[in-house]
Amino acid sequence: MRSIKEAALTKSIEHTGEDRQERTARELIELLNELRVILPGVKGLFAFLLMVPFTQRFPQLDCTAIATALLIAPSAHHRILWRGGVREQRLKMGNIFAIASLIFLVPAMVGVVFVITAFIFSLTAAVVVTGLLALSFVLLWFVLPLKFRGRADEG
Repeated sequence: MRSIKEAALTKSIEHTGEDRQERTARELIELLNELRVILPGVKGLFAFLLMVPFTQRFPQLDCTAIATALLIAPSAHHRILWRGGVREQRLKMGNIFAIASLIFLVPAMVGVVFVITAFIFSLTAAVVVTGLLALSFVLLWFVLPLKFRGRADEG
């Protein structure tokens, strides 16, 4: 009896004509391209946080630094392990790093919005806006994708 993962892989091979190595190569390229899209925003956020030393909210700086390090790690691994025959491992680690970076990015982004909103408006407005923003991030970035996790028709 085949596992769900094997069945999904067989379906993918039948659907795309890719063997396991070709699929892994494509998935790794897709991951690196996704990170290239995300990273400039995170770097911009990090730069903004470096420029606001007037605030007492430096945990957001720590979260952004960690998110940046996690997002850059797959590219560094790609360069260091180039043609090392560990593509599948790089793909798995890159995926873990990307998800972990999102976990640190939520408080960083919410923190920046809180600082700006509290500075411009009131503390109450800042709490309401950042609470809604945090909830939105959690729902869109984590809860919604988990609804589809484990489906055999992934491609």
